[in-house]
Amino acid sequence: MAVVAGARRRVIEIGRRALGLDVPAADHTIAVLHSTETDVPGLDRRETLQLMRIRLLGATGAVIMAIAALGVGAQPVHQNPTSGMRVLGFFARAHTSTLAMCMIGTVLVVMAWLLLGRFAIGGWGGNPRHRLTRSQLDRTLLLWIIPLSVAPPMFSNDVYSYLAQSEIAARGLDPYAVGPADGLGLNNVLTNNVPNIWRETPAPYGPLFLWMGRGIAELTGDNIIAGVWMHRLLALAGVALIVWALPRLSVRCGVAPVSALWLGAANPLVLFHLVGGVHNDALMLGLMLAGLEFCMRAIEAPRVDGTLSFDRKAWALLVFGTVVITLSSSIKITSIIALGFVTMGLAKRWGGGLRTVLLAGAMLGAIAAVTTLFVSTASGLGFGWTDTLGAATTVRSWMSVPTALGIIAGFGGVLLGLGDHTTALLGITRPIAATIAGFVTLRMLVAAWTGRLHPIGAMGVSLGAIVLLFPVVQPWYLLWAIVPLAAWANRPAFRVPAVAFSAVVSVILMPRGADFYVFQIVESAIAVVIVAVLLIFLTRNVLPWRNQPGVSARSQQPTPYGVSS
Repeated sequence: MAVVAGARRRVIEIGRRALGLDVPAADHTIAVLHSTETDVPGLDRRETLQLMRIRLLGATGAVIMAIAALGVGAQPVHQNPTSGMRVLGFFARAHTSTLAMCMIGTVLVVMAWLLLGRFAIGGWGGNPRHRLTRSQLDRTLLLWIIPLSVAPPMFSNDVYSYLAQSEIAARGLDPYAVGPADGLGLNNVLTNNVPNIWRETPAPYGPLFLWMGRGIAELTGDNIIAGVWMHRLLALAGVALIVWALPRLSVRCGVAPVSALWLGAANPLVLFHLVGGVHNDALMLGLMLAGLEFCMRAIEAPRVDGTLSFDRKAWALLVFGTVVITLSSSIKITSIIALGFVTMGLAKRWGGGLRTVLLAGAMLGAIAAVTTLFVSTASGLGFGWTDTLGAATTVRSWMSVPTALGIIAGFGGVLLGLGDHTTALLGITRPIAATIAGFVTLRMLVAAWTGRLHPIGAMGVSLGAIVLLFPVVQPWYLLWAIVPLAAWANRPAFRVPAVAFSAVVSVILMPRGADFYVFQIVESAIAVVIVAVLLIFLTRNVLPWRNQPGVSARSQQPTPYGVSS
């Protein structure tokens, strides 16, 4: 009996340690990704002049991209307004030159963003001695967004799937049961713009998004250009919510708002894919972060008479924030994970016991269930979206860790003469990856519950695991983790990989999500290298390419932002 009891205690100890209930000191946990940043003076005269040149560099790149999109963007097959025009139609006839223009513009924006980082986070891991102000960053971001917001869609054709699926809903059909080909017909103008791989696929998006899309379809009908503009307005609204919520969340975590906005909102992936690519992930992320901010206002509200209770305003903020997060999950289900971390933050506020976790979870779960029921019922779309969540898993994405491992192993089997067993291997690697992601999420929930990590940071780490281990990873999916983590994870261990991934992925993707001839890519890449090297040489003394004194150095008289987790 003593042996059994000892083994039982050992199993319990291992389980508690695995879940993070009994863990080593904070220096040996994921908390090392975070430290409290300090307030520093604004830019001096020389740095302000450099900032203006950086702003102009990025704006120039964005304008070049917008012009090049007339030829190599994701132009519609029908109703292309530049088709046949003498001047504007030239770009569609000179593919190689236009591709080179677009790639040059892309590199210019990325270079400007990296240079801007000198005045936001300093050098690699350094603290900036001088930091640009929020208004300076806002003006820069706005200047870079405007050209891309009026350009044709780029890097993806997904917006045309949005239009077709919305039209299906507007006709009274079920977009979760039929795809564009069956719902609209192969000869329909909207169907013809949908990539072949998705013409038979029902909508994988939540009811709120298709409800809004149905309204757009009723307004624009078969007018593709007007429909694209309306969907871009939704994407811009999502980016605006990110810009509103991210600095507020960062202050709660002791991170400079400008630092968080530089990485999370001015990120080239945001500019190119959320704005240029017109992806609904912008609205999902914006609503999720806004809802999280309202919930955190309630959870971190001052105590009433020293008790754990909320006042009426805090309760209203908590309920409203929960509703907003649930609405974001009605666009893409991924964001529902935020409610788990709000639950843990609320349970910690109420005392941290298991009973409070169950109580907080039941309350927030009830609010989420009522909100989802209302959206699904009022929209008339029902709950068919729950059956199409895995529609995108048919794509084999090279950025997905389990998919890449399965493909590599399958290719190895072919080389060894064992046959192509890629599909079977994916059936093994993907469930294993999902299990690991689930465990990391559970571990982060426990970390937020016990107070070892701020709920925002724990949620970001969890989303990072989900993104990397997701069966399908598109470039803009990286923002699911980068944007929330920008508000909390500010150490080089996170920022360096995040910046590197953002820059590299932004540069290597083709501007219309399609293939070009090898010679076109090679010639364009040579042009990009020549222009980039020449630019660096000509501006070596007027732009902060090197880690100059006064741009990145130890801060003086530090004043911490917010409260560190």
